[in-house]
This record gives sequence, C-alpha cells and structure tokens, in this order.
Amino acid sequence: MKSKVLLFISCALICILNFEAAHGQQKKYSLWYEQPAPNRGGDFNIIKNGGFPYDEDWERWSLPIGNGYMGACIFGCTDTERIQLTEKTLGNESLWGLGGIENFAEIYLDINHASPANYRRELCIDDAICTVGYQYDGVNYLREYFANYPNNVIAVKLKADQPGKITFTLRPILPYLREYGADKNGRTGKVTAQGDLITMTGKAQFYNLPYEAQIRVLPYGGHLKTGNDALGDNGTITVQQADSVVLYIHARTAYQLGSDLFCLPADKKISGEHPHKAITECMRKAVEKGYETLRKEHIADYRSFFARVNLQLTDDVPAIPTDRLLYDCKSGKPSLYMDELLFQYGRYLLIASSRKGALPPNLQGAWSQFQVAPWTGGYWHNVNVQMNYWPAFNTNLAELFVSYVDYNEAFRKAANKQATDYVRENNPEALSDIEGENGWAIGTGASAYTIFPPGGHSGPGTGGFTTKLFWDYYDFTRDEEILRKHSYPAILGMSKFLSKTLKPSENGCLLADPSSSPEQQMADGKYYVTKGCAFDQGMIWENHHDLLKAAHILHIKDPFLKTVEEQIEKLDAIQIGESGQIKEFREEKKYGDIGEPHHRHISHLCALYPGTLINSATAEWMKAAIVTLNNRGDKSTGWAMAHRLNLWARTKDGDRAYRLYQQMQKQCIVENLWDVHPPFQIDGNFGATAGIAEMLLQSHEGYIEPLPALPAAWSKGAYDGLVARGNFVVSVAWEHRTMTRMSILSRKGEECIIKYNGIEKAVVVDAKGKKIKAVKYGNNMLKFATQQGKVYRIEQK
Repeated sequence: MKSKVLLFISCALICILNFEAAHGQQKKYSLWYEQPAPNRGGDFNIIKNGGFPYDEDWERWSLPIGNGYMGACIFGCTDTERIQLTEKTLGNESLWGLGGIENFAEIYLDINHASPANYRRELCIDDAICTVGYQYDGVNYLREYFANYPNNVIAVKLKADQPGKITFTLRPILPYLREYGADKNGRTGKVTAQGDLITMTGKAQFYNLPYEAQIRVLPYGGHLKTGNDALGDNGTITVQQADSVVLYIHARTAYQLGSDLFCLPADKKISGEHPHKAITECMRKAVEKGYETLRKEHIADYRSFFARVNLQLTDDVPAIPTDRLLYDCKSGKPSLYMDELLFQYGRYLLIASSRKGALPPNLQGAWSQFQVAPWTGGYWHNVNVQMNYWPAFNTNLAELFVSYVDYNEAFRKAANKQATDYVRENNPEALSDIEGENGWAIGTGASAYTIFPPGGHSGPGTGGFTTKLFWDYYDFTRDEEILRKHSYPAILGMSKFLSKTLKPSENGCLLADPSSSPEQQMADGKYYVTKGCAFDQGMIWENHHDLLKAAHILHIKDPFLKTVEEQIEKLDAIQIGESGQIKEFREEKKYGDIGEPHHRHISHLCALYPGTLINSATAEWMKAAIVTLNNRGDKSTGWAMAHRLNLWARTKDGDRAYRLYQQMQKQCIVENLWDVHPPFQIDGNFGATAGIAEMLLQSHEGYIEPLPALPAAWSKGAYDGLVARGNFVVSVAWEHRTMTRMSILSRKGEECIIKYNGIEKAVVVDAKGKKIKAVKYGNNMLKFATQQGKVYRIEQK
C-alpha cells in the first residue's frame, strides 16, 4: 500500500516538550489493585529459589518508587504497613567478594485497620506518586508516597476526611544485623527515637561502612510519643488522634564515588565522612520546604522527563485492576493498554533509578529486600547493564545516562590497570610501558565498589559492548562536548585495549585470543574458550568503527587511528555456517555444534542489536541472523526475551517482535509488572521498552525510518517524542499500518533523511506551512536541511 503522508499537525505538537501529548487526550497510566500487597514475612532469612533469594510478596506485589539514590517498595497494608527501603551504596561482601547491594531498612506503621472497605492501592506513573485509599469505620483514609529527587527525600502523608483520626506507631527495623564473622557480611545497627525524629545508624563489616537514615514525623494536631527499649536499640514513635501526618525519610552511607575507590582494598575504600551531618541538613531543608512544595517540585521534576513521550495504541483504559488485566493477558487476551503501560513503566523505572549524582541502576534497579541480592544486584557488563540503558536514548531520556558515565569514569583508573594486567598475561608482545596506552578493560562483574577484568565466561568484547552506549550517547544528542569530553575518551581507551587483544591467524585475520561468547558452556559445564568468537570480533569492530567516526567529527589526527583502520579490515567478524546461521564460534559448522543451542544469551547477534554491523545493506548476514534467531528460539529468561524482541525489530519483522512482547507478558511479567529472570531483574523491563521504541522508529542506518517493524496488532496508533539519531524528535500517526502524519523537531539543525515507502513524493513544510526544499535520496528516501529548534511536517503532494 502506498504511503499517504498527510498534514495532521500544528505547532501544538511541540507541547510534548512541555509535558503534554500533541494529539488527543493524555490518558492515565497507573498500576492499581483492590488489595494490599501480602506481607507474610518479617523473616529476613534467605529463602532459596533455584539458588537465589526469593520473597514472593516483595517481588510480585510491592510497588516501587525511587529517586535514583533511594528506592522504596510500598505494600499498602492497613493493619501494619510495610515500606521496604533501599539505598544503592549500602553494600557488604555479598557473593564472590564483589560487594552487593543490601536491604537498608524495613519501616513499619502499625495502623490496626482490619478489613477496610473500598480499598485501592495505586502507583500513578504519570506523576510517580503511590497512593493507598480505603474506608474504615465510616472514615475515608488516604496515604500518599513519593520519592523526591531534587531534595533527595522520600515523603509520606497520612490523612483522613475527619479530624483526629490518624493514629499509628512507627517502628523501623534494621534487617540482617549479626556479629562480624568470617564471611564478612556482619552488620551492626540501632534504632533510636528522640522527639519527632527516628535515627537508624550502624556499620557494615566488609567495607567498614557507616550508614544512617532519619525519619522525621510531623503530625498536624494530635499527640506524639517516643519510646526506646532498655538498650536504646529499637526506638518507636506513636502518633495519636492527628488530623494528618507527614513522614520524611532520608538514608545514605559514607560511600563516595571516586577513582581511588576501585583501586583500594576493601578495608581502605571508605574515607568519606559519617553521613549524619549531610542527612540532618537534607532533612532540615525538606521540613523547611514543606510537603506541598516538595510534592509540586517532585511532579515538575519527574514529568520533565516522563511526559516527553506519548504512545497511543488505544483509547481504552480498562476498568479492572492491573493484576486482573495481566492475568487476562496471560490467558491469551492481549491488551493494547497493557502494551502502552509496560512501555511507559520501563521509562518510569529508569527515571526512578538513574539520576545524575546517584549510582546507575543495578540488576534490580534501586530495590532489594535481601541481604545477598541475586547475582549481588551488581552491574553485569555482558548484557545487563547495557540493556538498562537501551531505552534511554530512543525514548527521550538521554540525560539519565549521566549516572553511568560518572560511574564508568570513576572506575576507569582501575580499568586501566586491568587492561595492562590482561595484555601482560595474554599478549605480552603487545604490552606498552607507557601509562594509559594499554587502554582500559572491563569484565562482566562490577558493583559500586569493585570491577572485574575480562575473562572466564565473557571475552574482551565486553568492553566494546559497553562503549556502544557512549557512542549512542553522542549519536542521539549530537552534542560535541559530550563526544569530546566523555564518548571519545571512552571509545579511544577501549580501542587501545582491544587492539592489543588481537593476534594474527593463519589466514591473515586478526582474532581476539582468548575469546568467549558470554556464558556459553559445554556439556561438561565448563565455559567454552576459543579464538575470535563472533561476539568479541563484532564488538571490537563496533568500537573501532565508532572511534574512527568520532575522530573524524572532532578532526583528531592520531597515529593510533591508522592501526585501527588496518585492524578493522582484518576482523572478519561475521561468518555464515552450514545451517545458514551466523556462526557463534569460527570453528562451528552447523548450528548448535558448540555450546547450548537455546542459550539465553544470543551474543553473536549483538552486531545486529545494539550494534550496526549487520543491517539491511548486508542482506546475506541479515538472512543468516534470522536463521540464528529461529534456531535459538523465543522461549528464554525475561531479559533474554527482551534482547530477542529488539533483534526481531531490527530484522523489520514486527509481528515476530510483538510475539516476543506478548510472550514476555505471559511468562516473565509479575503482578507489579516487574520482569523476572526469574528472579526479579529490571533489565527485562528496560529491554522491552527499548524494543517497542525500536519497532516504531529506527535510525541506525544513517536515516530515520518510521514504523519499521509495525505489527498487525497495532493497525492504528500514534506516538510523539521518540528520538532518532541526529537528535530529531519524531512524531507519527498511522492507520491501517500506513503512516498518516509525521513531524520532526530538529534539536541540532542537522540534515534530515527519512526512509518510508512513497515518501519521496511528499512535501516538507515548516511550522508556518512554508515549503522547504527537499530532494529525493535513493529509493523511498527524502532529505532536507533543517534549522536548530525548528519543526518540520511531512505532507502529501
């Protein structure tokens, strides 16, 4: 069907940048339930589930709020409310000496309202506010929770529609307290109450890490009473007959992100001040501002990110709770509203867990109720931390990547040493004695305190997989300061390292040696180590290729670039096997000869996504990638399905990509819409959101392609605010799977190239309707010059 590109937009479209969708009414997105989250716990011992801790109530039912620094899970109980508090820097030895995130505190409110009526628990992701409302004894009660980023405080308000009805006891608990021991996961702590303040303070053993949290309790009317046990270790505050009460919560540790942190032994890493002074000052500012000011500040800050993008697949907003809606989806009744909700929920979770000044989101984002989180709750660099940021750029949240940039640049000094050690061990002939000339290296495992080198089950290409994020950070923003200050140094240092992992082969190729495709094992359980696997070769190609592009843009002349130019021609990254597949290993013949044929990782296709080496111009490779995807199969863990979703989107098969999205909803999404591996891993949420954006807009091949992988299920719809490379903000509407309107905001004023069936016959006009010179560019392509800050519409002739 020929494209019908119609004029359907006005200057009001740009209102998306002022937090409203340009077309139609902004629908409400929320997760809501008719029951509190069950809380059958109070026992903080690790419950094993396949070898990993598991808490069904927390994982499936609690509702997460966060501000990047802290995360809280809200249960919404009316007898005893549970607020589980996480602060990203609180870590102990955890697994493998890596240092893992640990539950900070459990905050209980004994309210004693049994069997309430008209109960509703809700997380509105339009404004990032969680509410609990119900009726008890003829009184309507409402609780409100939000995590304010600008002031770094969690605020809770309890109120009723009749005066003097708010009565409860606040009794926080510090979990996992135990004597220091050989496993180095000991933890001290006490809870004390004085006046309207509860203070929780102690130390974690492994890093000798001081921590503290404070809760201010501000009642309006009524009475307040404090209580402490004989040892002063378990303080409480009781409020009686208040009209309303506000709680302010703030937690932090003595952790300070810096380059020396990653280079020092565990007992020397912490040199910062005790957090008491900083917490006290933070709480003073929060009280001074007041609840309503903090609430308005929170909404404005949050919506400045969230409201940039609108996806409209249906006008329907189901009148059933989220858990029942999900059960319908799992029973084979798909919901277009759920498709939208999960997409936007991923953006919500990223805003809640990745903010400037805070650590980046880890494997569980910013939430963990465990002493030893699954896989330490760390930063796993063979796909998981990368997937956390896949939706940052195309869903208009590029600023959120800053938290990873700061983290990466902090560990770079340690990574430089790792690169030198790696080259000395594996390719000493290439070792340089000049500081920094061996580049920097990162392996799979990392935490807030420690990074591991490449090796074991993931090869050196892990670093190139990471720096792809740095290139995209520039490519989507086209900010040369970002390129010069952050992206180019990261990519250059990685190329220096990767150039020294290559060794010549008999046929003249340069191969990474040793080389591993992440986590692939043989029948004996040993990880398969080889030379030049597709993952390593492909990621080295991507990093080298991005370096050359960056150097050209910055007009950099460096003799090392000649080395890169010579090496990139000898990588021979993509090979096709006897089954017509992309070979994961150079020595494999038919698909599945080596390793697990249905492995969760599909690392040899990282050159298709997030890489660009395999693309529509390499038809034979694309065909082989599809063979590989079919052989690997769709069924997998949550995050692995999300990767497959993105890969199928890159093949332009929208129906197959959508099938993965539906399969994720049926198998990997739980009642609070968290993705489970299992157990809970947030990367699947982020990967799914990125995949939906990839189905609707692609720009990795040098042009903007709207609706490249549109499934039949989305026959009609619209989106506003997705971002294409070149920093173009794109808005599109379609009917019968055919585009009916398109507009583009050019943030940087670069040349715009669009590819769509029949678009070469269209006319480009500016916001005032003035025709803009545009020329046909290849088959079904149009290009035109733009000015920074201007909006352009595509019209049918």
